[in-house]
Amino acid sequence: MYDSIVIGGGIVGLSTAMALLSSNPNLRIAVLEKESAWSKHQTGHNSGVIHSGIYYKPGSLKAKLCSTGCESMVQFCREHNIAHDVCGKVIVATQTNELPALENIYQRGLANGIKVAKLTAEQVKEIEPHVNCIAGIQVFSTGITDYKQVCRKYAELIECWGGDLHLNTKVEKIVETSDGQRIETNNGVFETRSLINCAGLYSDRIAKLNQVDPEAKIVPFRGEYYELKPEKRYLVKHLIYPVPNPNFPFLGVHFTRMIDGNIHAGPNAVLSLKREGYNKTDFDLKDFTEVMTYPGFWKLAFKHADEGLQEMIRSFSKAAFVRSLQKLIPEVQADDLVPSHAGVRAQALMNDGSLVDDFLIVRTKNSIHVCNAPSPAATSSIEIGKVIADKKLDFCF
Repeated sequence: MYDSIVIGGGIVGLSTAMALLSSNPNLRIAVLEKESAWSKHQTGHNSGVIHSGIYYKPGSLKAKLCSTGCESMVQFCREHNIAHDVCGKVIVATQTNELPALENIYQRGLANGIKVAKLTAEQVKEIEPHVNCIAGIQVFSTGITDYKQVCRKYAELIECWGGDLHLNTKVEKIVETSDGQRIETNNGVFETRSLINCAGLYSDRIAKLNQVDPEAKIVPFRGEYYELKPEKRYLVKHLIYPVPNPNFPFLGVHFTRMIDGNIHAGPNAVLSLKREGYNKTDFDLKDFTEVMTYPGFWKLAFKHADEGLQEMIRSFSKAAFVRSLQKLIPEVQADDLVPSHAGVRAQALMNDGSLVDDFLIVRTKNSIHVCNAPSPAATSSIEIGKVIADKKLDFCF
Protein backbone atom coordinates (compact mmCIF):
# COMPACT_ATOMS: atom_id res chain seq x y z
CA MET A 1 0.00 0.00 0.00
CA TYR A 2 1.41 3.33 -1.07
CA ASP A 3 0.80 6.53 0.88
CA SER A 4 0.31 8.35 -2.41
CA ILE A 5 0.47 7.59 -6.11
CA VAL A 6 1.11 10.30 -8.67
CA ILE A 7 -0.38 9.70 -12.12
CA GLY A 8 1.67 11.40 -14.83
CA GLY A 9 5.41 11.63 -15.38
CA GLY A 10 5.65 15.12 -16.77
CA ILE A 11 7.36 17.91 -14.89
CA VAL A 12 4.42 18.60 -12.54
CA GLY A 13 3.93 14.96 -11.59
CA LEU A 14 7.61 14.42 -10.93
CA SER A 15 7.96 17.66 -8.97
CA THR A 16 4.97 16.67 -6.82
CA ALA A 17 6.47 13.29 -5.97
CA MET A 18 9.77 15.00 -5.21
CA ALA A 19 8.05 17.54 -2.92
CA LEU A 20 6.21 14.81 -1.01
CA LEU A 21 9.40 12.87 -0.36
CA SER A 22 11.27 16.05 0.55
CA SER A 23 8.61 16.89 3.14
CA ASN A 24 8.57 13.37 4.59
CA PRO A 25 11.24 10.83 3.53
CA ASN A 26 9.27 7.99 5.16
CA LEU A 27 6.37 8.21 2.73
CA ARG A 28 5.78 5.42 0.23
CA ILE A 29 5.35 7.24 -3.08
CA ALA A 30 5.04 5.98 -6.66
CA VAL A 31 4.77 7.70 -10.03
CA LEU A 32 2.87 6.02 -12.88
CA GLU A 33 3.64 7.12 -16.45
CA LYS A 34 2.10 5.56 -19.56
CA GLU A 35 5.03 6.41 -21.83
CA SER A 36 8.45 4.74 -22.02
CA ALA A 37 10.26 7.87 -20.80
CA TRP A 38 9.59 10.95 -18.68
CA SER A 39 8.32 14.29 -20.02
CA LYS A 40 7.19 12.98 -23.42
CA HIS A 41 4.38 15.47 -24.01
CA GLN A 42 3.81 19.04 -22.79
CA THR A 43 7.09 19.19 -20.87
CA GLY A 44 9.15 17.66 -23.63
CA HIS A 45 7.73 19.83 -26.40
CA ASN A 46 7.92 23.29 -24.86
CA SER A 47 10.41 26.03 -25.63
CA GLY A 48 12.42 25.79 -22.42
CA VAL A 49 11.64 29.30 -21.19
CA ILE A 50 11.93 30.07 -17.48
CA HIS A 51 9.07 32.56 -17.25
CA SER A 52 9.10 35.59 -14.98
CA GLY A 53 5.38 35.72 -14.21
CA ILE A 54 4.82 39.15 -15.77
CA TYR A 55 1.60 38.31 -17.63
CA TYR A 56 -0.48 36.84 -14.82
CA LYS A 57 -3.21 38.42 -12.73
CA PRO A 58 -1.83 39.58 -9.38
CA GLY A 59 -2.89 37.24 -6.61
CA SER A 60 -3.52 34.30 -8.95
CA LEU A 61 -1.80 30.96 -8.49
CA LYS A 62 0.08 31.54 -11.75
CA ALA A 63 1.39 34.90 -10.54
CA LYS A 64 2.43 33.60 -7.14
CA LEU A 65 3.93 30.31 -8.22
CA CYS A 66 5.62 31.56 -11.38
CA SER A 67 7.52 34.43 -9.80
CA THR A 68 8.76 32.23 -6.94
CA GLY A 69 9.10 29.27 -9.30
CA CYS A 70 11.38 31.26 -11.56
CA GLU A 71 13.79 31.71 -8.67
CA SER A 72 13.41 28.08 -7.55
CA MET A 73 14.06 26.74 -11.04
CA VAL A 74 17.20 28.81 -11.52
CA GLN A 75 18.48 27.72 -8.11
CA PHE A 76 17.70 24.05 -8.89
CA CYS A 77 19.57 24.27 -12.19
CA ARG A 78 22.57 25.84 -10.46
CA GLU A 79 22.64 23.19 -7.73
CA HIS A 80 22.45 20.29 -10.18
CA ASN A 81 24.59 21.68 -13.01
CA ILE A 82 21.72 21.83 -15.48
CA ALA A 83 22.29 24.12 -18.45
CA HIS A 84 20.44 27.41 -18.06
CA ASP A 85 20.81 31.10 -18.82
CA VAL A 86 19.02 34.02 -17.17
CA CYS A 87 19.18 36.04 -20.39
CA GLY A 88 16.12 38.26 -19.96
CA LYS A 89 13.61 39.12 -22.65
CA VAL A 90 11.99 42.08 -24.33
CA ILE A 91 8.29 42.59 -24.99
CA VAL A 92 7.82 45.10 -27.78
CA ALA A 93 5.02 47.18 -29.25
CA THR A 94 5.17 47.62 -33.01
CA GLN A 95 2.03 49.80 -33.34
CA THR A 96 0.69 52.71 -31.32
CA ASN A 97 -2.54 50.86 -30.53
CA GLU A 98 -0.44 48.30 -28.59
CA LEU A 99 0.99 50.87 -26.18
CA PRO A 100 -1.86 50.74 -23.63
CA ALA A 101 -1.56 46.94 -23.44
CA LEU A 102 2.22 47.24 -23.07
CA GLU A 103 1.72 49.65 -20.18
CA ASN A 104 -0.74 47.21 -18.57
CA ILE A 105 1.85 44.43 -18.79
CA TYR A 106 4.47 46.71 -17.23
CA GLN A 107 2.15 47.58 -14.34
CA ARG A 108 1.26 43.93 -13.85
CA GLY A 109 4.94 43.10 -13.67
CA LEU A 110 5.43 45.68 -10.94
CA ALA A 111 2.40 44.35 -9.07
CA ASN A 112 3.86 40.84 -9.22
CA GLY A 113 7.21 42.00 -7.83
CA ILE A 114 9.14 41.43 -11.05
CA LYS A 115 12.14 43.52 -12.08
CA VAL A 116 11.09 45.26 -15.30
CA ALA A 117 12.13 48.40 -17.17
CA LYS A 118 10.51 50.51 -19.85
CA LEU A 119 12.51 50.85 -23.04
CA THR A 120 12.49 53.28 -25.93
CA ALA A 121 12.86 51.89 -29.44
CA GLU A 122 16.52 52.88 -29.36
CA GLN A 123 17.09 51.07 -26.07
CA VAL A 124 15.43 47.93 -27.45
CA LYS A 125 17.86 48.03 -30.38
CA GLU A 126 20.78 48.08 -27.96
CA ILE A 127 19.54 44.70 -26.68
CA GLU A 128 18.09 43.29 -29.91
CA PRO A 129 19.59 45.23 -32.85
CA HIS A 130 17.30 43.75 -35.51
CA VAL A 131 13.96 44.38 -33.81
CA ASN A 132 11.48 46.87 -35.19
CA CYS A 133 9.35 48.55 -32.52
CA ILE A 134 8.18 51.85 -31.07
CA ALA A 135 8.61 50.90 -27.37
CA GLY A 136 9.34 47.91 -25.19
CA ILE A 137 9.75 46.36 -21.77
CA GLN A 138 12.81 44.52 -20.53
CA VAL A 139 12.12 41.59 -18.21
CA PHE A 140 15.33 40.74 -16.40
CA SER A 141 14.50 37.43 -14.69
CA THR A 142 13.34 35.46 -17.73
CA GLY A 143 15.67 32.61 -18.67
CA ILE A 144 16.01 29.40 -20.63
CA THR A 145 16.83 25.81 -19.72
CA ASP A 146 16.29 22.20 -20.80
CA TYR A 147 13.19 20.90 -19.03
CA LYS A 148 13.82 17.33 -20.14
CA GLN A 149 17.09 17.45 -18.25
CA VAL A 150 15.29 18.97 -15.26
CA CYS A 151 12.81 16.08 -15.31
CA ARG A 152 15.55 13.50 -15.46
CA LYS A 153 17.07 15.04 -12.35
CA TYR A 154 13.66 15.10 -10.61
CA ALA A 155 13.25 11.38 -11.37
CA GLU A 156 16.78 10.64 -10.16
CA LEU A 157 16.09 12.38 -6.85
CA ILE A 158 12.76 10.58 -6.39
CA GLU A 159 14.50 7.21 -6.77
CA CYS A 160 17.36 8.32 -4.53
CA TRP A 161 14.85 9.26 -1.82
CA GLY A 162 13.06 5.90 -2.03
CA GLY A 163 10.20 6.59 -4.44
CA ASP A 164 9.07 4.04 -7.02
CA LEU A 165 8.97 4.98 -10.69
CA HIS A 166 6.86 3.00 -13.16
CA LEU A 167 7.12 3.73 -16.89
CA ASN A 168 4.95 1.99 -19.53
CA THR A 169 2.13 1.99 -16.96
CA LYS A 170 -1.20 3.27 -18.26
CA VAL A 171 -4.05 3.82 -15.80
CA GLU A 172 -7.21 2.03 -16.94
CA LYS A 173 -9.48 2.01 -13.90
CA ILE A 174 -9.67 3.59 -10.44
CA VAL A 175 -11.72 1.93 -7.71
CA GLU A 176 -12.51 3.41 -4.30
CA THR A 177 -11.68 1.07 -1.41
CA SER A 178 -12.26 1.23 2.32
CA ASP A 179 -8.79 2.60 2.99
CA GLY A 180 -7.98 4.40 -0.24
CA GLN A 181 -7.99 3.55 -3.91
CA ARG A 182 -7.06 0.70 -6.20
CA ILE A 183 -5.50 1.75 -9.49
CA GLU A 184 -5.70 -0.84 -12.26
CA THR A 185 -3.17 -0.46 -15.08
CA ASN A 186 -1.82 -2.39 -18.05
CA ASN A 187 1.17 -3.15 -15.84
CA GLY A 188 -0.50 -4.43 -12.70
CA VAL A 189 -2.65 -3.19 -9.82
CA PHE A 190 -1.51 -0.56 -7.32
CA GLU A 191 -3.13 0.31 -4.00
CA THR A 192 -2.79 3.71 -2.39
CA ARG A 193 -4.21 5.79 0.41
CA SER A 194 -4.38 8.82 -1.87
CA LEU A 195 -4.04 9.76 -5.51
CA ILE A 196 -2.60 12.80 -7.24
CA ASN A 197 -3.61 13.31 -10.86
CA CYS A 198 -0.98 15.16 -12.91
CA ALA A 199 -1.93 13.58 -16.22
CA GLY A 200 -1.75 16.76 -18.31
CA LEU A 201 -3.57 16.19 -21.59
CA TYR A 202 -5.61 13.43 -19.94
CA SER A 203 -6.14 15.03 -16.54
CA ASP A 204 -9.89 15.48 -17.03
CA ARG A 205 -10.33 11.83 -18.03
CA ILE A 206 -8.31 10.58 -15.06
CA ALA A 207 -10.45 12.79 -12.80
CA LYS A 208 -13.60 11.20 -14.20
CA LEU A 209 -12.15 7.72 -13.70
CA ASN A 210 -11.91 8.79 -10.06
CA GLN A 211 -15.56 9.98 -10.10
CA VAL A 212 -14.47 13.62 -9.91
CA ASP A 213 -15.96 16.28 -12.17
CA PRO A 214 -13.43 19.10 -12.72
CA GLU A 215 -16.19 21.18 -14.39
CA ALA A 216 -13.83 21.77 -17.30
CA LYS A 217 -12.67 19.82 -20.33
CA ILE A 218 -9.18 19.62 -21.76
CA VAL A 219 -9.11 21.05 -25.28
CA PRO A 220 -5.78 20.48 -27.05
CA PHE A 221 -4.20 23.41 -28.91
CA ARG A 222 -1.22 22.67 -31.12
CA GLY A 223 1.56 25.22 -31.26
CA GLU A 224 3.70 25.04 -34.39
CA TYR A 225 7.24 26.39 -34.70
CA TYR A 226 9.84 27.24 -37.27
CA GLU A 227 13.50 27.71 -36.48
CA LEU A 228 16.07 30.02 -37.99
CA LYS A 229 18.77 28.50 -40.14
CA PRO A 230 22.17 28.59 -38.38
CA GLU A 231 23.49 31.40 -40.56
CA LYS A 232 20.52 33.60 -39.53
CA ARG A 233 20.66 33.07 -35.77
CA TYR A 234 22.50 36.37 -35.37
CA LEU A 235 19.13 38.11 -35.86
CA VAL A 236 18.05 37.13 -32.32
CA LYS A 237 20.19 37.59 -29.22
CA HIS A 238 17.81 36.45 -26.48
CA LEU A 239 13.97 36.33 -26.33
CA ILE A 240 11.68 38.67 -28.27
CA TYR A 241 7.92 38.74 -27.60
CA PRO A 242 5.13 40.87 -29.08
CA VAL A 243 2.41 42.54 -27.07
CA PRO A 244 -0.19 39.77 -26.89
CA ASN A 245 -3.66 40.35 -28.24
CA PRO A 246 -5.73 41.02 -25.08
CA ASN A 247 -8.74 39.43 -26.77
CA PHE A 248 -6.95 36.13 -27.44
CA PRO A 249 -5.56 33.91 -24.65
CA PHE A 250 -2.13 33.18 -26.18
CA LEU A 251 1.12 35.16 -26.29
CA GLY A 252 1.51 35.42 -30.07
CA VAL A 253 4.39 34.25 -32.26
CA HIS A 254 7.77 35.20 -30.84
CA PHE A 255 11.47 34.41 -31.06
CA THR A 256 13.13 32.19 -28.46
CA ARG A 257 16.80 31.36 -28.14
CA MET A 258 16.97 27.77 -26.95
CA ILE A 259 19.57 26.51 -24.51
CA ASP A 260 21.29 24.61 -27.35
CA GLY A 261 21.65 27.80 -29.40
CA ASN A 262 18.79 27.20 -31.83
CA ILE A 263 16.35 30.05 -32.42
CA HIS A 264 12.71 29.02 -32.47
CA ALA A 265 9.99 31.17 -34.01
CA GLY A 266 6.39 30.64 -32.96
CA PRO A 267 4.10 29.22 -31.84
CA ASN A 268 0.71 29.74 -33.37
CA ALA A 269 -2.29 28.17 -31.62
CA VAL A 270 -4.62 25.86 -33.54
CA LEU A 271 -7.08 23.21 -32.42
CA SER A 272 -5.48 19.79 -32.45
CA LEU A 273 -7.70 16.95 -33.65
CA LYS A 274 -5.89 14.59 -31.29
CA ARG A 275 -4.77 15.17 -27.72
CA GLU A 276 -1.27 14.09 -28.65
CA GLY A 277 -1.53 15.45 -32.18
CA TYR A 278 1.84 16.96 -33.01
CA ASN A 279 1.26 16.82 -36.78
CA LYS A 280 -1.46 18.50 -38.81
CA THR A 281 -2.72 15.13 -40.04
CA ASP A 282 -2.98 13.52 -36.58
CA PHE A 283 -6.56 12.54 -35.79
CA ASP A 284 -8.33 10.63 -33.05
CA LEU A 285 -12.08 10.09 -33.32
CA LYS A 286 -12.73 10.09 -29.57
CA ASP A 287 -10.69 13.24 -28.97
CA PHE A 288 -12.27 15.00 -31.95
CA THR A 289 -15.83 14.02 -31.00
CA GLU A 290 -15.38 15.18 -27.41
CA VAL A 291 -14.36 18.64 -28.56
CA MET A 292 -17.00 18.94 -31.28
CA THR A 293 -19.82 17.96 -28.90
CA TYR A 294 -18.67 20.22 -26.07
CA PRO A 295 -20.78 23.40 -25.90
CA GLY A 296 -17.89 25.36 -24.40
CA PHE A 297 -15.76 24.86 -27.51
CA TRP A 298 -18.34 26.38 -29.84
CA LYS A 299 -18.86 29.35 -27.53
CA LEU A 300 -15.09 29.91 -27.54
CA ALA A 301 -14.86 29.45 -31.31
CA PHE A 302 -17.57 32.00 -32.05
CA LYS A 303 -16.11 34.49 -29.58
CA HIS A 304 -12.64 34.30 -31.16
CA ALA A 305 -13.62 33.49 -34.73
CA ASP A 306 -11.42 36.14 -36.36
CA GLU A 307 -8.34 35.29 -34.30
CA GLY A 308 -8.93 31.57 -34.78
CA LEU A 309 -9.12 31.99 -38.53
CA GLN A 310 -5.83 33.88 -38.58
CA GLU A 311 -4.19 31.11 -36.55
CA MET A 312 -5.43 28.51 -39.05
CA ILE A 313 -4.11 30.56 -41.97
CA ARG A 314 -0.71 30.78 -40.26
CA SER A 315 -0.76 27.02 -39.78
CA PHE A 316 -1.16 26.29 -43.51
CA SER A 317 0.63 29.33 -44.96
CA LYS A 318 4.30 29.84 -44.27
CA ALA A 319 4.03 33.28 -45.90
CA ALA A 320 1.40 34.33 -43.34
CA PHE A 321 3.54 32.96 -40.50
CA VAL A 322 6.55 34.91 -41.79
CA ARG A 323 4.54 38.13 -42.04
CA SER A 324 3.75 37.84 -38.33
CA LEU A 325 7.42 37.39 -37.53
CA GLN A 326 8.40 40.32 -39.73
CA LYS A 327 6.42 42.64 -37.48
CA LEU A 328 9.16 41.97 -34.94
CA ILE A 329 12.18 41.49 -37.21
CA PRO A 330 11.60 42.83 -40.73
CA GLU A 331 14.77 41.18 -42.04
CA VAL A 332 13.40 37.66 -41.56
CA GLN A 333 12.54 35.96 -44.85
CA ALA A 334 10.78 32.68 -45.62
CA ASP A 335 14.03 31.11 -46.80
CA ASP A 336 15.58 31.81 -43.38
CA LEU A 337 13.17 29.43 -41.65
CA VAL A 338 12.77 25.67 -41.55
CA PRO A 339 9.94 23.74 -39.83
CA SER A 340 10.62 22.68 -36.26
CA HIS A 341 8.77 20.63 -33.66
CA ALA A 342 5.23 21.30 -32.46
CA GLY A 343 3.78 21.09 -28.99
CA VAL A 344 0.26 20.55 -27.70
CA ARG A 345 -1.09 22.69 -24.87
CA ALA A 346 -3.57 21.01 -22.51
CA GLN A 347 -5.96 23.91 -22.02
CA ALA A 348 -8.95 23.52 -19.71
CA LEU A 349 -12.16 25.02 -21.07
CA MET A 350 -15.33 25.71 -19.11
CA ASN A 351 -18.80 24.88 -20.37
CA ASP A 352 -19.56 28.59 -20.79
CA GLY A 353 -16.72 28.93 -23.31
CA SER A 354 -14.24 30.61 -20.98
CA LEU A 355 -10.68 29.33 -20.85
CA VAL A 356 -9.46 28.48 -17.38
CA ASP A 357 -6.95 31.28 -16.90
CA ASP A 358 -5.24 30.01 -13.76
CA PHE A 359 -3.87 26.70 -12.56
CA LEU A 360 -6.85 24.52 -11.64
CA ILE A 361 -6.32 22.13 -8.72
CA VAL A 362 -9.36 20.13 -7.56
CA ARG A 363 -9.23 18.50 -4.15
CA THR A 364 -11.39 15.70 -2.72
CA LYS A 365 -11.20 13.63 0.44
CA ASN A 366 -8.33 11.45 -0.75
CA SER A 367 -7.28 12.81 -4.12
CA ILE A 368 -5.93 15.92 -5.80
CA HIS A 369 -6.44 16.59 -9.50
CA VAL A 370 -4.30 19.10 -11.38
CA CYS A 371 -6.76 19.84 -14.18
CA ASN A 372 -5.16 22.91 -15.78
CA ALA A 373 -1.40 23.34 -15.78
CA PRO A 374 -0.22 24.72 -19.12
CA SER A 375 2.54 27.34 -19.27
CA PRO A 376 4.06 28.50 -16.92
CA ALA A 377 3.75 25.12 -15.18
CA ALA A 378 7.28 24.01 -16.07
CA THR A 379 8.75 27.18 -14.56
CA SER A 380 6.45 26.84 -11.55
CA SER A 381 6.84 23.08 -11.13
CA ILE A 382 8.87 23.10 -7.90
CA GLU A 383 6.40 25.50 -6.27
CA ILE A 384 3.36 23.62 -7.62
CA GLY A 385 4.76 20.45 -6.09
CA LYS A 386 5.15 22.17 -2.73
CA VAL A 387 1.57 23.49 -2.85
CA ILE A 388 0.18 20.04 -3.64
CA ALA A 389 2.29 18.41 -0.93
CA ASP A 390 1.03 20.95 1.60
CA LYS A 391 -2.59 20.36 0.54
CA LYS A 392 -2.17 16.64 1.07
CA LEU A 393 -0.62 16.56 4.50
CA ASP A 394 -3.79 17.25 6.47
CA PHE A 395 -5.91 14.46 5.03
CA CYS A 396 -3.49 11.74 4.05
CA PHE A 397 -0.97 11.01 6.74
